[in-house]
Amino acid sequence: MTQQSQPSSAAPGPGRRKVVGGLLGLSAASLAAPVLTACGGGPEADPKTVTFGSNGADATPKSAYAALTKSFGKQSGLKVKTNTVDHDTFQKGITSYLQGTPDDVFTWFAGYRMQYFAKKGLASPVDEVWDVIGDGFSDAAKQLSRGEDGKYYFVPLYNYPWAVFYRKSLFAERGYEVPKTWDAFMALAKRMHKDGLSPVASGYGGGDSWSVLGAFDYLNLRANGYEYHMSLLRGETSWTDRRTTRVLDLWRELTPHYQKSGGGRSWQDAAQSLLDKKTGMAVIGLFLGQQVTDEEIRADLDFFAFPEIDPVHGQDAVEAPTDGFMLSRRPKNEDGARKFLEFLGGASAEETYMGVDPSNLAVNKGADTGSYNALQKKSAELIASAKHISQFADRDSDPGFISTVVLPGLTEWLGHPDDGTATLKKIESQRSRFFTS
Repeated sequence: MTQQSQPSSAAPGPGRRKVVGGLLGLSAASLAAPVLTACGGGPEADPKTVTFGSNGADATPKSAYAALTKSFGKQSGLKVKTNTVDHDTFQKGITSYLQGTPDDVFTWFAGYRMQYFAKKGLASPVDEVWDVIGDGFSDAAKQLSRGEDGKYYFVPLYNYPWAVFYRKSLFAERGYEVPKTWDAFMALAKRMHKDGLSPVASGYGGGDSWSVLGAFDYLNLRANGYEYHMSLLRGETSWTDRRTTRVLDLWRELTPHYQKSGGGRSWQDAAQSLLDKKTGMAVIGLFLGQQVTDEEIRADLDFFAFPEIDPVHGQDAVEAPTDGFMLSRRPKNEDGARKFLEFLGGASAEETYMGVDPSNLAVNKGADTGSYNALQKKSAELIASAKHISQFADRDSDPGFISTVVLPGLTEWLGHPDDGTATLKKIESQRSRFFTS
């Protein structure tokens, strides 16, 4: 894949405003989830062992990370001891984990989410690693990997787009056409309803409330544009602005076409309903492919860019989160950890990972993409063609603001969608806790 190089797509720092809240200000309830603990050992940690904290608990990413650590072990003679925790628990417990005795290397996210912990001194810079791996990455990838101080704190592994997924055979059987505009999208949803389908898969129960942000982001990006979207998430714009009210108006049009009882369903179950042709479409990331075990079904999957709402903005913005690795603030085996990061940032490591998990895209320019399936190739083209790239709401904003204010507000609203006035006022009333001029 040829990685795009667009300065405007990189996730900048907080800009004119300063983050004063965030994960360090999470409520006690939000950290009451199962505890994320390290497996790194005490002061006498084994110099031949590197500890690795992973959020890849689902079967496919867990196997892919196992392939990586096995390959590194053979190459380096070092052992990697992996501490795997489910994605939601990992995110909720990340601050206390990093403040304690974390693993040497841990999985995390590019851009703002990385910058937050770098600024708090909860991660170590990895400039020496980038001296080795830097030629393999585009300027955009490099910008996503730097902290506000200009130092590198992140090593990318993969990215993936969010889009509207569907099964080609279902569309062919029913004579459905891919919609390019919001009106066509709504007309298709109504037709699916008449045909006895749930038009849009929905699953945001338990720890999966984050999944609703994909729809919110695209509605805002399409209706109001990238600059407004980022300004809202950076705390620079009021949530009661009429443009945000417009987003909930549009969302309210869509909600009658959602699969019922989304709040009691996981994203995996919602994705499975799409694979089983019980729902017609799903606003989701390419990681949907983790659910696929039948290659015939994988070949039948396709997607289209989220429809245009305002022609001024078109479909020029794409959500394409970037995942990778960071180095803890006081690694027990610093030399081994840096060697591990150099390995992880190499093209061969990305090829190894993608060989097990075909639901993502390599970021290193040198990675061989010849084995990409049709979805991966199309995903790479979508990202490369984007004028603007967003990471995802909980990665482009203060994480505490999203997890303790925005997400609870939006998921409650989805249960009984109205004009959104009360919901947006409530969110706005908390903005100053996390952002200040």
